[in-house]
Amino acid sequence: MTSPRPQSKGDLFDPACPTRRLLDRIGTKWTSMAVKVLAEASPQEVRFADLRRRMPGISQKMLSTTLQSLVRDGLVARRVEPTVPPRVHYRLTDLGRSLEVPLAAVRAWAEAHMAEVDRANARHDAEA
Repeated sequence: MTSPRPQSKGDLFDPACPTRRLLDRIGTKWTSMAVKVLAEASPQEVRFADLRRRMPGISQKMLSTTLQSLVRDGLVARRVEPTVPPRVHYRLTDLGRSLEVPLAAVRAWAEAHMAEVDRANARHDAEA
């Protein structure tokens, strides 16, 4: 039995398209922060504990889940040193580095327009 051939280009409007799942994964604040931290260190690796320190508010479980997803998607490479306790290192792959520019643009847009969005929220809530 052969696997279905992966699509070369997605169709966001097709409910069965895997593009939707990928956008769900790369569109989170934690993914954006992890990619930013790893991009700033690139090409060097960053240890798990250092990533967690540089991402205020993230739990160990959420960071682990986020990194597992990024590794599975081929955006991040993981290396384990067989020490006690093990030291786990992460770095962006070429594919992961290609994601930093669009994510940086989204972060910049959010920072530039947050006050406008806050005002719109306040107006909406006052009218409701």
